[in-house]
Amino acid sequence: MPIPALLTGLQLTDSAFPSGYYTLSHGLEGFQQARAVTPRTLPVLLEDLLRHSAGPSDATALALTHRAVSAGDWDEVVTVEHRLHATKLGREARQAVVRTGRQLLDLAGEVYGTAPIEHYRALYRDGAVRGCQPVVAGVVHAGNGLTARQAVTCELFAFAASFVGAALRLRLTDHRRAQVVLHGAAPVIEETVTAALQRDLADLGGCVPVADVMSGRHERAEARLFAS
Repeated sequence: MPIPALLTGLQLTDSAFPSGYYTLSHGLEGFQQARAVTPRTLPVLLEDLLRHSAGPSDATALALTHRAVSAGDWDEVVTVEHRLHATKLGREARQAVVRTGRQLLDLAGEVYGTAPIEHYRALYRDGAVRGCQPVVAGVVHAGNGLTARQAVTCELFAFAASFVGAALRLRLTDHRRAQVVLHGAAPVIEETVTAALQRDLADLGGCVPVADVMSGRHERAEARLFAS
């Protein structure tokens, strides 16, 4: 990978990048409120969410978007985003994917300003797209010169790092153990990347009913630390 492209990938996955990920627990707070996760089961929950939620849904949408942008097929980009948004069944998930996506789009336009980003921004201004984060990320990474595999890997690592960061704030782990969990997820991230790259549009969409239930309970909780 060329060094400039690598640097953009590192920048976008850094926790200091203000994309809004720090406001999300990716469903973890709901599990914690229901006492359905412990420090011991935390790694298993992360792996399940990677395989069955983030992978089939967001990672697949990102891979399909990257492919479409590289081919100059913007109609396909719009189609991918519409399908992704339709698969977000819970209100929290829909709000989170759009809020973080719009923040990323605004920042990427200022920081990178590539032709694909500007094309997508035009679609957004015209109301053709909502600004879903995985689709915006696919556009940004493609414009910055990362391959689809590299882009999906970066975003799944960012998901895992954000999940572990939420676990820290929820006191489900400590800093040392968090790094063990994050490193231990590497084989599952690799597996999930490969699967996402092989899916077609018809296969887009995660299925984790328990996580949907936890999300529904979470949005009605009296007190919440995270937006999801």
